[in-house]
Amino acid sequence: MKVLGIGNAIVDVICKVEESFLSKNNLTKSTMKLVDEAEFKKLLSKLKIEETISGGSVANSIVGLSQLGNKVGFMGKVSEDALGNKYEEGLKKEKVEYFYSKKKEELPTGTCLILITPDSERTMCTFLGIAGKINENDVDINAIKNSEMTFLEGYLWDEGDPKKAFDKAIQNSNKAAMSLSDLFCVERHKSNFLYLVKNKLDITFANEQEIISLIDAKNFEEVISFGKQLKKLIVITRGEKGSIAINGNDVYECDSKKNLKIIDLTGAGDLFAAGFLQGYINGSIIKESLQMGTDMSSKIIQKIGARLK
Repeated sequence: MKVLGIGNAIVDVICKVEESFLSKNNLTKSTMKLVDEAEFKKLLSKLKIEETISGGSVANSIVGLSQLGNKVGFMGKVSEDALGNKYEEGLKKEKVEYFYSKKKEELPTGTCLILITPDSERTMCTFLGIAGKINENDVDINAIKNSEMTFLEGYLWDEGDPKKAFDKAIQNSNKAAMSLSDLFCVERHKSNFLYLVKNKLDITFANEQEIISLIDAKNFEEVISFGKQLKKLIVITRGEKGSIAINGNDVYECDSKKNLKIIDLTGAGDLFAAGFLQGYINGSIIKESLQMGTDMSSKIIQKIGARLK
């Protein structure tokens, strides 16, 4: 395989809301909040569902890579329930090899409520369910060794079993990449993420807010300096300011696309990573890989959800 993704296997439930819904429910726009099953059901009871689709950050990237013609796989924990079955079917339909044997678990399959406000921003409430209970026994070493690269998501990292799963995956990887996932996620695990970026990962994906928070930078110049000293590949999306990749002393920039009819920002970072990796794993130069990432993220934000087809 070209890339094996390991992440939270989450079914996305997409709903449109007004700004007032966020303030009434104490939600911070454009972030991801972890909720328990009771809070998830309470929020959902007030909403009209637009679409239900297999999701999860790295899974979205892996599906993007599959749609671009790459042989890819995914590892993530679901339960043998209606949503778990839907999740597995969704991946198989996209020609993604799924490395996990479902069984009846004490917790249900994870779900993410994606709330889209009129400005196209998305705010997420995630009930991780069994997805957050991934452990080292769920990690298929042969699948990792048979893949050119392992791609992990920061959302998955947590103390205890998920950390052990993460460590086992990285130790056995030919090349390890990770997405920092979310600002709150970075703030929860800052010292651990910084250790991974400096010592364990070959490629780090982040947005501007996440990387600034990770290294407590005062400005973006400090991020550039950090990237140059790192001597590893770091890829940063900057919204309207485009994207940038730092590889040793080399800095590559790519402008964002203008005049897009933005409908929903869900999956923008996930599909950017898919486009970038499409270039990177198939031998393109970094500047071209940034352009491919930009093209993919531009397409996804002009439709609802995080899957192109």
